[in-house]
Amino acid sequence: MSATPQRHRRARRLTFSALALTAGAGAMVAAALPAGAASGGGAAKSRTVDVQMLSFNDFHGTLEPPQGSSGTVSERQADGTTKAIPAGGVEYMATALRDARKGHEYSVTAAAGDMIGASPMLSGLFHDEPTIEALNKLKLDVTSVGNHEFDEGKAELRRMAYGGCHPVEGCFEYGKTFGGAEFRYLAANVTDEKTKRPMMSPTFIWKKGDVKIGFIGVTLEGTPDVVTAEGVKGLKFGDEVETINKYAAELDKQGVKSIVALIHEGGLPASGAYNYDCDAPGAGAGISGAIVDIAKNVDPKVDALVTGHTHQAYSCNIPDPAGNPRTVTSAASYGRLFTDTTLTYDRQTKDIVRTPVTSPKPVQKVVSRDLPKAGDMTELIQRWNALAAPVANRPEGYISADVPGRGSDAPEKPLGDLIADAQLEALAPADKGGAQLALMNPGGIRADLAYKAAGSEGDGVVTYGESYTVQPFTNMMNVVDLTGAQLITALQQQVSGPVNGPSPKILQVSKGFTYTLDATKTGTDRVVVDSVRLNGAAIDPAKTYRVAMNEFLAGGGDGFTVLKEHKNKLVGASDLDCFNAYLNKSSAAAPIAPPAADRITVIK
Repeated sequence: MSATPQRHRRARRLTFSALALTAGAGAMVAAALPAGAASGGGAAKSRTVDVQMLSFNDFHGTLEPPQGSSGTVSERQADGTTKAIPAGGVEYMATALRDARKGHEYSVTAAAGDMIGASPMLSGLFHDEPTIEALNKLKLDVTSVGNHEFDEGKAELRRMAYGGCHPVEGCFEYGKTFGGAEFRYLAANVTDEKTKRPMMSPTFIWKKGDVKIGFIGVTLEGTPDVVTAEGVKGLKFGDEVETINKYAAELDKQGVKSIVALIHEGGLPASGAYNYDCDAPGAGAGISGAIVDIAKNVDPKVDALVTGHTHQAYSCNIPDPAGNPRTVTSAASYGRLFTDTTLTYDRQTKDIVRTPVTSPKPVQKVVSRDLPKAGDMTELIQRWNALAAPVANRPEGYISADVPGRGSDAPEKPLGDLIADAQLEALAPADKGGAQLALMNPGGIRADLAYKAAGSEGDGVVTYGESYTVQPFTNMMNVVDLTGAQLITALQQQVSGPVNGPSPKILQVSKGFTYTLDATKTGTDRVVVDSVRLNGAAIDPAKTYRVAMNEFLAGGGDGFTVLKEHKNKLVGASDLDCFNAYLNKSSAAAPIAPPAADRITVIK
């Protein structure tokens, strides 16, 4: 489920030659432009006008400043070192976006999915209604769906879009009915299996005066691999490129020549610094991942790609199929960054002017916490916090130091070990399932546990709100039978297959379960089979083991298809209940120290 920008604006534009314009099809078209065309000067209406596009992605309901490493961005310094800058929080984001729009007659704000889902408690406890309200205040115009928009199923996603109170819990504020999104959700490649029609709008046309820009929104085709089966029941997810090209042709027939694709799929830049140049030494040379092939195959009619899903920051030029430059951007996650792109719109061709890859790029801007807070967002947070406070501030346990989770780049994460241990302890008793080991998917760990207090609870205190932010899905735990051979296959599927081969997902394991990963090898050979042990004894391929895991993994999520072959399933408590019980019990005598993360040995 599972995996940012200076205050002072530097105006960058996609410039063009006075003698050559890039047409929507990508060809260079000779054209003499009148004086002042680019600037819009002169008494007569100029041929071109600059349209500001502000974009972001993977917001995940992060209204308050995110904690730990999830609350910083890495900035590359002139000497080659990097510096961590605190960033994020919707109070600062609102100010940053509003400041960026000043002086721009034409400005559109777009996003590339995962606006909601896997959200901290302030939003998640209320089924993300607070986030939709905040995005409305941010003046978001349009977003694609992402995989996390489907966490609670298609009916709940439609409620987010169109409004209405929760079907079970009702209205959260007395006398108020949830109004839904004032922006457009796009789901061009998500179709209803029965009707074969898109479940939501496939396109949106933004208009101001005589300027029209079309948006196409898609999520990754592999969404069913990273969402529970119940969340995507009755839906089919189509190929991203085929879908975008289909709707680009339709927009073109409608006379919309300027087109932007919002794609909830992304890439992996060679550096984690937001200001890393991913076009060095050549266009797109510093980025890999699924978005590269998508960008290379999306029709030249599409003028820019706004992407997401990988939570990375990049602004690259990846040539379109005609060989012409096209920007591909992503603004990290959690509202720490946004991207400021200037699209030069030609009123005569009705297309975006695209130029050689030497042109200035879109600018990544940090949502700095040095900015003044937006008062309306402060009021929103305070209002929802008052409703959440009785639950959110309840202490669940104590830690002696930071416990890295989402923010850790290591294959084995201390917080992953802690969660797996909690699941094993909760489900080891015979009447609870008799688990002998536990497996946890890394994408389900949504934050770090920070030692420093976020509020008035005191340093080292883990509140319910903080534990919820780590485990927001409330997945029910399963205990199942797996053979030793199936366990070994599951370990091999971490680093192989169509889902995890290109980007490995290393399962977090409970105490007593150990093995070695050989990073010098490829595919399934990376797992050293004879190193796999449980409590010191080699795993017997023919023996049956009782294994605890959440329902997402038990359903084969994240590419672990072998786990669907389990038998004798017993459903236990939720992952969050298991985690909180462990925190409470294990820290009763002394705060919990971060686990050593020494269960998986990695050969490099």
